[in-house]
Amino acid sequence: MFNSGILIDPAPGARYNYVPADSAVIARAERIKSVCDRYDVPLPAAALQFPLAHPRVCTVLLGIRSINELEKNLGWLHVSIPDQLWAELKHEGLLHGDAPTPSSTRVESRHQ
Repeated sequence: MFNSGILIDPAPGARYNYVPADSAVIARAERIKSVCDRYDVPLPAAALQFPLAHPRVCTVLLGIRSINELEKNLGWLHVSIPDQLWAELKHEGLLHGDAPTPSSTRVESRHQ
C-alpha cells in the first residue's frame, strides 16, 4: 500500500519495495506529495484511497503495528479528496491517464 514507506514520507533514505529507494523514485513520490500538499490532502490518504477505485480491487490490507497506526489509517480513509487532485496527478504524468480514480468511480459510496 505505502510501498514500504515511500508514500508516507518520501524523504532521502525512504524505502521502496523493502529496499532503499533510488533518487528517481524519491523524486516521483515527492512530486505526488507536492500535488497532495496543494490540496491539503495527506499523501498517505491519497495512497490508501487510490487502489480502492480499481474495479478489481475488493480489499486493501494494511500492516499495522499499533492502535495508533490503525486509527491513522482509518482516518486517512475518510479524508475528502477533491477530484481535481486526481486530475492534476494525471495531467502531471504521475498517474496513467486512464487509471480509475476515486473521483471516477465514487469509492466513497462503495466503501462506507
